Amino acid sequence: MTKPSLASPAPAHAGTAAPARRKVPLTQPLRHARYRRLWCANLVSNLGTWIQTFASAWLIASSSHSASMTTLVQTSTYIPIFLFALFAGVVADAVHRPKFLFFCNLFMAACACTMAGLVASGHAPHTVVLALVFCLGCGSAFMWPAWQAALSGLVEPDEVEAAATLNNLSYNTAAIIGPALGGVLFKLVGPGPLFLVNALSFVGLLAIYRAWWREGGDHVRPCAGYAARLREGLAIALGCPRYRRILRNVATVFFATIAFAGLLPVFVRDVLHMDASVFGTLMGSLGGGAVIAAFFLPAIRARVDKTSILAGALVVYGTMLAAMPFLHTLALLVPLIVAGGMAWSAVVSTLNAAAQLSFPVAVRARTLAIYLVVMAGGYTAGSLVWGRIADAMGVRFAMAAAGACVLVNAAVLLTGGRKNSI
Repeated sequence: MTKPSLASPAPAHAGTAAPARRKVPLTQPLRHARYRRLWCANLVSNLGTWIQTFASAWLIASSSHSASMTTLVQTSTYIPIFLFALFAGVVADAVHRPKFLFFCNLFMAACACTMAGLVASGHAPHTVVLALVFCLGCGSAFMWPAWQAALSGLVEPDEVEAAATLNNLSYNTAAIIGPALGGVLFKLVGPGPLFLVNALSFVGLLAIYRAWWREGGDHVRPCAGYAARLREGLAIALGCPRYRRILRNVATVFFATIAFAGLLPVFVRDVLHMDASVFGTLMGSLGGGAVIAAFFLPAIRARVDKTSILAGALVVYGTMLAAMPFLHTLALLVPLIVAGGMAWSAVVSTLNAAAQLSFPVAVRARTLAIYLVVMAGGYTAGSLVWGRIADAMGVRFAMAAAGACVLVNAAVLLTGGRKNSI
């Protein structure tokens, strides 16, 4: 494939008439055997990730009175991506991806094993838990650009949106089961075994990456120095006006929406005055909505443009965040959060697919790394800000303010016309 010119960084389809959109069935990417195997193994890994996410957040929330301390779980998860994803994208475009992904997942499994051992032994203060969450985030930072670039190369271009929705479906199916299971097990066996489950969940992915590596596919690409490749990736990505719009939306959207994940443990503890099982139920409700949405999104995408889908989804999600502080019963909260989960699926898959389709495979990992840096920057800043606001003004105020920010993002998209389209 010809290397894209720095003077013409726009995607190959820029400046041409958009082809007629057709509905791609949700399950169509699964016809590719390697994608299908990876999707199934990743579903198991996502289950472990959600159990670990639940256990980390509730472990700290249940033993700390500070909202800022609780939101540091999200900060520790995403700040490594902010720090290292650009370098990781350069690496991912220059290495043998299956081999690279194997070692990234092996490192994360080792971190999860260490956390399980320390927590079970009672030698895991908050700083140790956060440090190990940071280490897992480092593994994710290096894995994600290679993972997304590798998977988008396993399906046809017109299947990328369906594949993004399927990946989101996997993540959110695990988001239903993981927190619910974690809420039950946390009270029965404590957090240590939950971290061990996360370690074991990497086994399937490790086996698939090892087999792919041994086949010798996805060869190393000839490259100049890392600095030159990083400059090239930045020039290509930031030189494209459409990609800059995508990145601007990613930064503002993820800054506001992290309030749900960051503040939910504190909301359950201080507003609802309930326990880990309710926290798991509400976390799972968001995933449940996202799973439901996955079956409707392909038909919606065939009829509605990406910008309108994103704006409409943000209206729903922002309304959920703004309304939650005023509701105190599960009968009202669960359906509200399910609706928010449906919107969240549309937000994530729309932005992710737009980013993946913006550039050719040769530079895709580097440009996706920039997407991840911006996403993680929004998450990191948001988790710090909303935690501080919750400590100063209360969790109800912080959640309502975050909801208002999401609604402002939607209004900007709806009123911005072509200059804000993605």
